[in-house]
Amino acid sequence: IWFSLSDYWVGSPGQFIGLKNYIDVVNWEVFQRTVWNSFFFTFVAVVLKTVAGVWLAVLLARDFRFKKLIRGAVLLPWVIPTALSTLAWWWMFDSLYSVINWTAIRLGLMTAPGPNWLGITEYAMTAVIAVNVWRGLPFFAITVLAGLVSIPREYYEAAEVDGAGPWGRFVHVTVPLIKPVLAVVVLFSTIFTFADFNIVQVLTRGGPVNTTHLFATLAYQQGLVGGNLGQGAAISLFLFPLLGAVVFIQLRYIRKE
Repeated sequence: IWFSLSDYWVGSPGQFIGLKNYIDVVNWEVFQRTVWNSFFFTFVAVVLKTVAGVWLAVLLARDFRFKKLIRGAVLLPWVIPTALSTLAWWWMFDSLYSVINWTAIRLGLMTAPGPNWLGITEYAMTAVIAVNVWRGLPFFAITVLAGLVSIPREYYEAAEVDGAGPWGRFVHVTVPLIKPVLAVVVLFSTIFTFADFNIVQVLTRGGPVNTTHLFATLAYQQGLVGGNLGQGAAISLFLFPLLGAVVFIQLRYIRKE
């Protein structure tokens, strides 16, 4: 907080300047783009993780061979260190050695040489969202699965006797009973996604031309790489009221449930 209220640079203690850093940052075009990126990135990633996570949890709740082994394998993206797994994705998205492009070209889904995933803004944002969803999906699936297995079978049997099909049982039994668990998972996922740093830093470093920055990566670039610790601290503290509002709203909903 003190850094954000002073003109603190690396090697220079700085003096108190009040809210000047915040005013300068708000009027900075790159920061305005970062605000939009952060909300768009978080919204799309959390929605995709919610839909895919519930679907995967329902599949994992069924009885099938090697169930325990597959449940353990699903956790791998969450267990592997973020920087290490993201480096693998960085190679997969590489403009020259992209296995994604190679596979799609061989299948006739795109023409050679394929898109430059990390060099064009739209593709780069798609790439970081895809990696975030891939990494966060196991957390969603396993947590929702814990909620699913706690639902008494009698509810499903009663619904089936009343004539409810698979979709009816899912909508009228499963969804209402996992809502509290789902709300907690969405809360944590929103916080993790808003504050994401490793994925964007490893894949794009905020590029191309500062168009994929999130709060954490822009604060790092401005404060540590650029040396302007005052502005870097101000950028990072913008997360606090935003996350505070998200947590407040979601916790009220959870208590109500």
